[in-house]
Amino acid sequence: MKGGEAREPRIVGDERRRAYLDLLSDVIYETESFFHEEGFLQLLPVMLGRSTDPLGPDPGSSVVKTVEIDYLGQRFYLMNSMILHKQLAVRDIGKIWILSPNVRLERPERAASGKHLFEFTQADFEIPNAAGDEVRALVERFFARLGSRLRGHPAFRSLDVPPPSFSPPWATYTTHELEARYGPSWEEPASRAERQPFWVTCHRREFYDREDPERPGHYRNYDLVYPAGFGEALSGAEREWDPARIRTRIGRDGIPPAAYEAYLEQADHLVPSAGAGFGIERLVRFLVRAPHVGDVQLFRRVPGETPSL
Repeated sequence: MKGGEAREPRIVGDERRRAYLDLLSDVIYETESFFHEEGFLQLLPVMLGRSTDPLGPDPGSSVVKTVEIDYLGQRFYLMNSMILHKQLAVRDIGKIWILSPNVRLERPERAASGKHLFEFTQADFEIPNAAGDEVRALVERFFARLGSRLRGHPAFRSLDVPPPSFSPPWATYTTHELEARYGPSWEEPASRAERQPFWVTCHRREFYDREDPERPGHYRNYDLVYPAGFGEALSGAEREWDPARIRTRIGRDGIPPAAYEAYLEQADHLVPSAGAGFGIERLVRFLVRAPHVGDVQLFRRVPGETPSL
């Protein structure tokens, strides 16, 4: 809460929606405060780029297309995420973070998951010369601080839901462990079985997630998963920075190299880094136990729904 003040939600019209938005505003404020206090430089988001996150071959992705725009004879992509820009930025700037709008045109059946949007905002950050355990410790500090700062927020009383109680350090599993326990669709049953957020490591996905050089086929990446069935909270990784390995993995995954020509032109300037991104709307949905992540948006952006504006 801004300045530590407890302020009553200003109820206008839909009381529940107003409480959601009031809490969302303070979550954004607390997120900004945390990253500034941790020494991160805040950048403005990029919305159009010559390259963007391929979102594949991540088996969890269900994006039907990436929006392409022709402008003055050049081809641009609407940002799925700023991951490629983050990798280049940390070399000269150091620790960075962005409140980054993302557009991901999901399949309409994703609406039933309760956690998918086709437009959302991500708190995206990157740290040069960092390892995954450093990122995970940072994220746990963020959640512990957020829970403490929001515990007395009047939105929880208005909505009749308990305030957050985060108790890190959190459990860590590998995808191999969870697949052995729950099968390939492990996320929902694992989420329902836990009472605190938990980490899941070693996912085979995009070319920029670093493969463990000592254990081929294993990856130095990590997701944070909310408990109680709310699913994925955060996705991150140590980044691949060797240009030869990047090119090899783009070819291996069948990704059109032309779409990453601008990125590959600058790949020689990459440095080791690690980072992550978490959805602001998903975080607020978890805090208030909303039925759908679209409920915490003023203008819902749910796959398959027609927006009001």
